[in-house]
Amino acid sequence: MNSLADIAAALKRAEGALICGHVMPDGDSLGSVLALGLTLESMGKKVTMAGPDPPPEIYDFLPGLDKYRVGLPPDVEFDTLIILDCSVPERLGRGFQELLSGEMEIIILDHHTGSSCFGKYRYIDPAAAAVGEIIYDLIIEMGLEINRDVAVCLYTAIITDTGSFQYDSTTPGTLRRVANLMEIGVPAAQINVRIYEEKPKAFFQLLCMALSTLTTSSCGKISWMTVTRETIKNSGAMDEHTEGLVNYAKSIRGVEVGMLFREIKEGSYKISFRSKDVVDVNKLAALFGGGGHPHASGSTVQGDLNEIIERVVSAALLAVRGIGQ
Repeated sequence: MNSLADIAAALKRAEGALICGHVMPDGDSLGSVLALGLTLESMGKKVTMAGPDPPPEIYDFLPGLDKYRVGLPPDVEFDTLIILDCSVPERLGRGFQELLSGEMEIIILDHHTGSSCFGKYRYIDPAAAAVGEIIYDLIIEMGLEINRDVAVCLYTAIITDTGSFQYDSTTPGTLRRVANLMEIGVPAAQINVRIYEEKPKAFFQLLCMALSTLTTSSCGKISWMTVTRETIKNSGAMDEHTEGLVNYAKSIRGVEVGMLFREIKEGSYKISFRSKDVVDVNKLAALFGGGGHPHASGSTVQGDLNEIIERVVSAALLAVRGIGQ
């Protein structure tokens, strides 16, 4: 693995950069892409920020979002491909994964445990609470100042991936970085309202439907919900509104592992795993071809929904029973 100094040197050599994150961008992916993109632009670099899926509407306040290109990789010239918050090539989505076979320099910045070995330059820090922390440190490493627009993007990246500083990935270093961002001029309270307190009515209709499927294991340690394509359609919601639903399953007193089974397309389901304390859901997700963090992970599985739920719940129960053994 490279050092941040290696990454900084590679970025300084770059003339044109394409920066992308993962499919269905969340606050960390999007905020990190925009923060690094705006920083490289300030250095006089030719920068393109892009991704396969549109950003969720709750992030429409982010500086630089008007420059974010959606869809297939844009037809632009670049000598450096920068991939953020993406642990495996498949998470790049259609088109962007094919860029990995090109001859440009490839830089990977991530904080997921077990991130795949791809890219010439790689900096993976599982101790970082968010990729936004890594971008913050990288900007400092390059000897640059963080302006207000970049600070807003970094704050958004960090606050969303730490669950508003609730997750145990939050460290004193996380809070020191955020304090510095606020001193730069980040309107933290306003951003918190935009992200957490301005949800559309369709979200709550979807939540009601999802809660109607809430099921808890007989031991009370595992809880899960399901969301089908029909559920999303009938609620008037969009895919982005499923973000955070899994936390309602986890929030039940006594539950250790909460899960959400969301239908992506017929026969294909995205499983979100969350745990409160000792169960490593990264290992649990890995059993089904996924991964992520010890307390927040995901995987995608094909098959019959009832059979998938039975297999996944059984594996989760084994994980819970294995505590202390």
